[in-house]
Amino acid sequence: MGLAQRIQHDFAFDPQATLVDTSPHEAFMKRGGVCQDFAQIMITGLRAAGLPAAYASGYIRTIPPPGQPRLVGADATHAWVLLWCGAELGWVGVDPTNGIWMAGDHIVMAIGRDYGEIAPIDGVVLGSSAQKMDVSVDVAPLI
Repeated sequence: MGLAQRIQHDFAFDPQATLVDTSPHEAFMKRGGVCQDFAQIMITGLRAAGLPAAYASGYIRTIPPPGQPRLVGADATHAWVLLWCGAELGWVGVDPTNGIWMAGDHIVMAIGRDYGEIAPIDGVVLGSSAQKMDVSVDVAPLI
């Protein structure tokens, strides 16, 4: 958790800082990026220490419970880390973007070694103009 909170504190959430193919090393040097970058940076650190870690992608609640802060990464796909904590605890989720444990506000859609294994859209677009895609998601409990 200390590493996740250090990433949250020391890195700026900046969607303009990186691209989908930015390496963890480049995002680390820039000290900025998005949840994908922060998850990849944390995974790199955990694996360097010999700890098994996986990349998790999904969504987080758009509107927080009363009295709770809005989580960074709401309204879009989100990424965090799963850390193997032994047979007793299994895989434990850690969200370095928000510096918190994965909890009831996180919805897992895919798990892999890194972003390349779980990218929600894969393919090639050929054309004469630049392409841009915007995605937004609202997640709310059904009560």
